[in-house]
Amino acid sequence: MKSLLSTLFIFIGVLQVCASSILIPMDVDGQKDHLKAYGITYWVLSKQQKVQWLLNYRGGSFLLPDGDVIRKECQIRGVSFEILSDSQTQSILADISSPSKNQDAVILEKAPKIAVYSPKGNQPWDDAVTMVLTYAEIPYVTIYDEEVLGDKLALYDWLHLHHEDFTGQYGKFYGAYRAAPWYIEQKKSAEALASEHGFSKVSEEKGAVAQKIRKYVIGGGFMFAMCSATDSFDIALSAEGVDICEPMFDNDPSDANYQSKLNYSKTFAFTDFTLERNPLKYEFSSIDMTSKRGNVPKESDYFSLMDFSAKWDAVPTMLCQNHTALVKGFMGQTTAFNRDEVKPTVMVLGENKLNGEARYIHGVKGKGFFTFYGGHDPEDYQHRVGDPKTELELHPNSPGYRLILNNVLFPAARKKKQKT
Repeated sequence: MKSLLSTLFIFIGVLQVCASSILIPMDVDGQKDHLKAYGITYWVLSKQQKVQWLLNYRGGSFLLPDGDVIRKECQIRGVSFEILSDSQTQSILADISSPSKNQDAVILEKAPKIAVYSPKGNQPWDDAVTMVLTYAEIPYVTIYDEEVLGDKLALYDWLHLHHEDFTGQYGKFYGAYRAAPWYIEQKKSAEALASEHGFSKVSEEKGAVAQKIRKYVIGGGFMFAMCSATDSFDIALSAEGVDICEPMFDNDPSDANYQSKLNYSKTFAFTDFTLERNPLKYEFSSIDMTSKRGNVPKESDYFSLMDFSAKWDAVPTMLCQNHTALVKGFMGQTTAFNRDEVKPTVMVLGENKLNGEARYIHGVKGKGFFTFYGGHDPEDYQHRVGDPKTELELHPNSPGYRLILNNVLFPAARKKKQKT
């Protein structure tokens, strides 16, 4: 009997020190594939299990419940993980909770439903968000104007805006590509779509889409945009009811003095900007810094992530989680934002101090949130129309792509009650 009891006590003791958690490290040396690590985290959430996001702990690591199925999935996807005992887990969480540490543990509760606003069919350029979602094995649904105008946005928790032109100027590609077959076909398709939805102009239809997205965010949605979808979205909001398109875009003259008719109070992020009137110039407005980067050579083009208080500013801290505070820069139609034209209520998360530009910004609108990220592809410095897509298998630890995935997981975070 004594022997049996001794064996039982030993067995119980072994159980007590058995692994209780899986740590997905996100620091430089601890993780083989940072991007797929987000996919594992999303996958666990989709199984109705909670995850803890350890802000500023080893590059923003994830703490998952232990289980053979999760371990095997990590192995299959090539994601590095560590097995923690219950005492090790509690020790890490206790250390993170210390007031002296700029760290925190945020509970992720539910896998967000993701929609990507993108034209149906192939385009002559690629989208970084759809590429990284596919690589990380995070599911998403592609929607476009029909779904937005049909009030389907409420079905989704997170919305990404493809490199769209919400001003109705066809991406300002007129100067270089107006004779290209793909440009001509794109223009015809956009006009047909606008007519199908009862609009006489593409600019009016795109403006209506922008207004629907605005309401989605105000109502509590999470919206993420890159490259030209950032400034063209705000321009469309400011130009509601104003014709800013020249005849080659909508077959009639623009409104006289349309610059003075812009309403900056309607925008999300930008104010006091000046529109680019020249239809031959590949630019929308003074918001973008692309043509003002003469002192930023490719070799030294980096932007720094801001440092926030994890315990008091959890939202911007989540969005800046990375294994480096210095991220390699990259170009786009909208590369970066003029700091002087970013509203004071908008947080700058990443900046290039050398050129006085904001690269990565975030704000609150109503009950929802938005993030604007300048540039086209974090691992293709100057992506051009027709260039081959980026192979993310070659960039599994990309800091620039990590910022996109931070935003994808952001809606999963448990909402804390605001202090009164």
